[in-house]
Amino acid sequence: MSCGDPGADGTAGLAQSATEVRLGVMRLARRLRAEREPGELTLGRLAVLGRLERDGPATTSALAAAERVTPQSMARLVQHLIDADLAERDLDPADRRAAIIRITEAGRREVLRDRGQREAWLAQAMTGLTDVERQLLVLAARLLDRLADS
Repeated sequence: MSCGDPGADGTAGLAQSATEVRLGVMRLARRLRAEREPGELTLGRLAVLGRLERDGPATTSALAAAERVTPQSMARLVQHLIDADLAERDLDPADRRAAIIRITEAGRREVLRDRGQREAWLAQAMTGLTDVERQLLVLAARLLDRLADS
């Protein structure tokens, strides 16, 4: 990856910066996926379990919106998680016609195991960085998180 002038003016400089960020993020995402043990949980199912573990119970439509998939796709995905006893469906106390999806203890263990494995690889990889580089990487991660929410 080249290191262009981060302060470059104009559309071309911004486009080059965007390209470098995209490539770096994509390469890291692929590497983190490669650190997963092969298993029955697809990345989509794991993403939903992770969201339930982080954010708490949600409706299927809220999960679909958060993961940017159709409600029908999310309904199938959630049903797989329920069938595997990784999630459960309860009636929404605020709207008895709606259902709330929550992670089970088995689902939580699976998410934490998977997350821990990938974070262990990343922590090991970061030992080759200086303190300043690690601080910059954490700052960049926070900025990437803000970009993802925009």
